[in-house]
Amino acid sequence: MNPPPEHPADPDLARLAAINLNLLVPLLAVLEERSVTRAAARVGMTQPAMSHALGRMRRLIGDELVVRQGSGLALTPRAHELIAPLREMLRQTARVVNFPRFDPARDTRTITLAMTNSTAFVVGPELTRLIAQRAPHATVRLRTFVEPQPADFTDDGVDVVLVSEAFTAPYPRERLYENRWVVVAHPDTAPDASALELLESVPHTAYDARHRITPYAALDAAGVPYGIGRLVSDFLLVPHLVGRAGGVAIHTYRVAMQMRRQMPLRIEEFPLPVPPLGIDMVWNPRLADTEFIGWLREILVAATDFDAGADVR
Repeated sequence: MNPPPEHPADPDLARLAAINLNLLVPLLAVLEERSVTRAAARVGMTQPAMSHALGRMRRLIGDELVVRQGSGLALTPRAHELIAPLREMLRQTARVVNFPRFDPARDTRTITLAMTNSTAFVVGPELTRLIAQRAPHATVRLRTFVEPQPADFTDDGVDVVLVSEAFTAPYPRERLYENRWVVVAHPDTAPDASALELLESVPHTAYDARHRITPYAALDAAGVPYGIGRLVSDFLLVPHLVGRAGGVAIHTYRVAMQMRRQMPLRIEEFPLPVPPLGIDMVWNPRLADTEFIGWLREILVAATDFDAGADVR
């Protein structure tokens, strides 16, 4: 009598043996890109080959997965269910095959960080300095935007997006630092006027966005009168215009302090209680290199380890 096998046969493994697992990478690409053309470019396949792979996966899973909607593709409910487990499975596979460990002293990758112009103005110099110091052979690429779009979190190899809490993100986020609100004014404004008096009497230069920044809601709730003299679509330009052309504005402490190094600028504490503006990290969901993520997170924390409670004087 033969002894029982040490590891009983797994019927699921037997079925997997008949499946081309190479189809899973292009499948995830199609589901994430919602475009056969972009998915093919992402994984280095021709468009006909990608269409053929999609057809095979449709037959295997018994679902259309993506359907034509207008000029693009929409995911079926089953496709939505597949994305998260597919990502995790492929990440685990990458660990099993033991890709070379991340070595910052030797790595030659391009490290891509996306953020608003204002965030780049605050953290960009120290961030790029630290990366150059700790990963001397890497290339740093800063991508800036006025307002992030969903594609900014995954396109063009972005590793991490730094985004304010005012903007939504389609992926999990973690807080990096907070930035309190201050009043910035031209240095020629009345020296004896309080911050509240400046806000009431001097025309404002304001950020022109779909949603006003939080301090304006506080002014409205308190019944503080004010007038908008200029609207600017780039938040970073607001204190620059105030310092050069006059007026008053509400901005973040870190941007204002950096701007004051370049031009005379009056900075006062915002006179009403408002929560600070949080800046978050959103990691590219396709980034599977956990060692690199941990290393870059440490760099980001070190680059933003400033005293946000310091006196504006």
